[in-house]
Amino acid sequence: MENTLLFIYLAAINLLAFILCVIDKYKAVRNLYRISEKTLLLIAFFGGAFGLLIGMATVRHKTKKVKFTIPVPLFLILHIFLAVYFKYYI
Repeated sequence: MENTLLFIYLAAINLLAFILCVIDKYKAVRNLYRISEKTLLLIAFFGGAFGLLIGMATVRHKTKKVKFTIPVPLFLILHIFLAVYFKYYI
C-alpha cells in the first residue's frame, strides 16, 4: 500500500513539475506573469526533479541557468539514492 501511495505521489509531482515548466516557458515567450524560480526548485526538491528535467529539455527552458542546471540533477540523484536506500536498507 505504501509503495502505491509513493508511486502515485512521485508520478503526480513529476507531472506537475513538467507542466509548470511548460507553462512557464509559454509565459516567458509571451511576457506574461511567470511562475517563480523558487516554486520550480521547491517542486523539484520535493520529488519533481525528473519531471522538471524532462520539461527543461523538452521546451528548452532554464537550460542556461546555473540555478537550475546544477541543483535539479543533484535533486534527482538524491531522490534515486534515497529510493535505493529505503528499498534495500529499511
